[in-house]
Amino acid sequence: MAKKRILLKLGSNTLTKETNHISRGKIEDIGMQIAALNDEYEFIIVSSGAIAAAKQFVKLDNNDKDVFVKQALASIGQPHLMRIYNENFKDLGLNTSQCLLSYSDFEKEQTRKNIVNTINVLVKNNYIPIINENDTVATDEIKFGDNDKLAALAAVLLKVDILIIATNTDGFYTKESMDNGTPETILSVKELKDLEKEIGDSKSSHGTGGMQSKIEAVAIAKEANIETWIINGLKDNFILNALKNEIAFTKIV
Repeated sequence: MAKKRILLKLGSNTLTKETNHISRGKIEDIGMQIAALNDEYEFIIVSSGAIAAAKQFVKLDNNDKDVFVKQALASIGQPHLMRIYNENFKDLGLNTSQCLLSYSDFEKEQTRKNIVNTINVLVKNNYIPIINENDTVATDEIKFGDNDKLAALAAVLLKVDILIIATNTDGFYTKESMDNGTPETILSVKELKDLEKEIGDSKSSHGTGGMQSKIEAVAIAKEANIETWIINGLKDNFILNALKNEIAFTKIV
């Protein structure tokens, strides 16, 4: 039987476990889950975290809020981030590869074909493609959404079965429960307009994406009939437990 394909989007808050540095323990947790699912699923990762990785090693003599400084930090941090993935995944028998993309790559037919062909070869040969935005030349992630949209576009292009967006909440919460201070997960969504009524405009602490950017990503995937799961990536074994329906998360079908 053919393996099901999962695109796993990891935001900065997940990878840092809401601290100021990349968590090797979290990356190991993700790798262990991928290894455990290797017989049934193939994985493609869209990973943020390059800027967070850089901040562990350097402090640039500029304003960190300036987009060009963030681009420079991303350039410094990307090889460190990949090294952490490589070291942790290799110990689990997993091979990794780096793919840097920008949104303009999805607008050109030949480039889209190149992305599909390259990533399919990598996956077929048991390499896990780790995609990030090419922040040195593009600023969309830095400005607009912590790779949520990039993940959705890649999910559509690569014809995945499930798009998993790991975040720092147990999925989308109902507005009423948030107002009451007792967050309650919306477990299943069929109509996006119903979901949009429940969502505020909060942003995450390390990443640039909030729930609004996730709504936009969900819309892109839904149009291509791809199921999207919004899961709390801070929890151990979040992929395994979601597949077994043992944790609360939002499933958009």
